[in-house]
Amino acid sequence: MEAQDKIASRIARELRDGMLVNLGIGIPTLVANFVPPGIHVFFQSENGLIGTGPVPEAGMALPWLTDAGGQPVTALPGASTFDSAMSFGLIRGGHLDLTVLGGLQVDQGGRLANWMIPGKMVPGMGGAMDLVAGARRVIVAMQHTAKGRSKVVRECSLPLTSDRRIDLLVTELAVISFPDGRATLVETAQGVSVAQVLEA
Repeated sequence: MEAQDKIASRIARELRDGMLVNLGIGIPTLVANFVPPGIHVFFQSENGLIGTGPVPEAGMALPWLTDAGGQPVTALPGASTFDSAMSFGLIRGGHLDLTVLGGLQVDQGGRLANWMIPGKMVPGMGGAMDLVAGARRVIVAMQHTAKGRSKVVRECSLPLTSDRRIDLLVTELAVISFPDGRATLVETAQGVSVAQVLEA
């Protein structure tokens, strides 16, 4: 299984029946492909859609049905669309049970940096600030390293998304929580040792 799929499938185990869940751009969108049997969740996209399903099969994408990053999505029976004001009202009003976001860095205290100066790594903040501040639970999905450098750092060198600490970080190597602002290893991926996590 590819690293991104490992991350997404592990995060899917955090889903509970009836949740309203926002999936960010990148790895988070893959979580919809791994919803456990018998679990029914409502995926929300901040561009105004509740009821997104798995990524469409090749040739089945509709150009007008996309997530917030412009990538094709499917709509499940009963899905609804609405404007950005309603969408961000849900986010800012604290109605999201869970948001899953990508990350560029997460520090030892659980603070997230997932945007950069416009024109650099990603185009800008997007809805991430609102999502981190408004969702009841925040999970970050990211690969543990990039270009040989750890993305789990003592202190973020990139701009912080929010001062609020995330609840859970899932990488292809480990699951890390942040009780009382302290990075705590919850589990390692199958076949991965604690030493390998520390080395990365």
